[in-house]
Amino acid sequence: MLTAFFWLLALFMAVLTLSVRPMGAWLAPLASGQVPARLAEFDRALLRLMGVRDTAMDWREYARAVLLFSLLGALLLYVLQRVQGWLPLNPGQRGAVTADSAFNTAVSFVSNTNWQGYAGEASMSHLTQMLGLTVQNFLSAATGIAVACVLMRGFARRETSNLGNFWADLTRISVYLLAPLSLLLALVLASQGVVQSWAATLPVATLAGGEQTLTLGPVASQEAIKLLGTNGGGFFNANSAHPFENPNELSNFLQMLAIFLIPAGLCHAFGRVVGDRRQGWALYGAMALLFVLAASALALAEAQGNPLLNALSADASVGSLEGKELRFGAAGSSLFAAVTTAASCGAVNAMHDSLTPLGGMLAMWLMQLGEVVFGGVGSGLYGMLVFAVLAVFVAGLMVGRTPEYLGKKIEAFEMKMVALVILLSPALVLLGSALAVVSQAGLAGLANGGAHGFSEVLYAFSSAANNNGSAFAGLSANTPFYNGLLGAAMWLGRFGVIVPVLALAGALAAKKTLPPSAGAMPTHGGLFIGLLSGAVLMVGALTYLPALALGPMAEHLALWAGR
Repeated sequence: MLTAFFWLLALFMAVLTLSVRPMGAWLAPLASGQVPARLAEFDRALLRLMGVRDTAMDWREYARAVLLFSLLGALLLYVLQRVQGWLPLNPGQRGAVTADSAFNTAVSFVSNTNWQGYAGEASMSHLTQMLGLTVQNFLSAATGIAVACVLMRGFARRETSNLGNFWADLTRISVYLLAPLSLLLALVLASQGVVQSWAATLPVATLAGGEQTLTLGPVASQEAIKLLGTNGGGFFNANSAHPFENPNELSNFLQMLAIFLIPAGLCHAFGRVVGDRRQGWALYGAMALLFVLAASALALAEAQGNPLLNALSADASVGSLEGKELRFGAAGSSLFAAVTTAASCGAVNAMHDSLTPLGGMLAMWLMQLGEVVFGGVGSGLYGMLVFAVLAVFVAGLMVGRTPEYLGKKIEAFEMKMVALVILLSPALVLLGSALAVVSQAGLAGLANGGAHGFSEVLYAFSSAANNNGSAFAGLSANTPFYNGLLGAAMWLGRFGVIVPVLALAGALAAKKTLPPSAGAMPTHGGLFIGLLSGAVLMVGALTYLPALALGPMAEHLALWAGR
């Protein structure tokens, strides 16, 4: 199992690294707020058609536009779910979604979390899936990329309040990037057997002589943007473990690659925008280092198998197969689990609740690091840049210098925004988990007691506050208590971070850019990659270690002790 895993990991990282430069070249003009000359006329016509004026916005105007757009999107998606029973394209005649579930789902998809407390094929009409969920997959992803572009401009521009125009950025990212990539991936996935149909069901004869009704729908089109936009919401309840969403090993590899494609490319785009491509490669290097270490540790945990099954003469060489699809095995499932939790993508091809205790802990910890190990489209880059600012601040304190990053002095206001970004998510995770385990409504959703039950709750709030969307399925979260509390965590975890990130961008853009000096710390070499990786690990370890000790660590010790 481990041999297969490391060969798969090596191939995956090689293909991903080869994609970084071309994706960065595609993304850089969008990040700069420019349009290639060959598209200038089309771009003007597109913006006129959309009613967009490409006027300059400062960070406050940009933030207001992001919040207003997201609020309206959540409201429209909520209404669509509530009235879907009276609308067309509802072949299964599905009724209205309950108020608390509709609220949770609306917030989930607008915040790029895509947490699902329902079975998609049983709850949502085709119209809701396409007009509601798939559209928000595009728009929430474009919003995250737009915010990352603004932070890039903050580092690249000097003595200005102009950070671009949100409406123009949203339109261009959706039309020039997400739409063509999604169309291409949807066609490739459909060629591999991913379903794309208007039909609701298909009756088939079984080998036993009976008949089974299979659920169909427009799956490939939603699957493509679900992955490329690091959204994660599956058409089917089983998500990418379902053969109609993920039929074979090739589709599995392409889905993992699609999740990291844009986040990795944004690193190179950052280097191009700030005029030093080495800066982008340094960020990519830190992300790749953390990912390879975490994915390898997760695979090692799964390779040990379950000691209780091993004692019954189960074949331990294939790893832990509980909750995994045999067509992917423990190797393909372990890598997918690491990819989807490193990125803010809730797509899963195995049940994370069935991961070994330490395997589940590593998947959880990748989210708890702030979704910066590649992370979501846009959110991963701006999260890692926040840690880069923290890293140079710590280094400046150690040598007694005013910290600088890319020629911009890091002062009190910038560090306040960094602190807000870094501390908000842990506060939501830990306070939400604490409230759930001391309230009757929270405990009622647990299928397991003890350390594993606590892990289920901690995973849920880690997933929600970091806008991931995957879950330990043993938690029954489709209740008014969890729908409301997790919905609040998703909203604050997304927009409570975006606003200080935009404020940080505004402060940086207003500063002068200082020329490099002999005393400035290089931020493109191995030393900085190590410092940046250390800052991410230090914050994650100090914040979550006590909670992890109560959950997955305690469960691991009890399991291997035979209790």
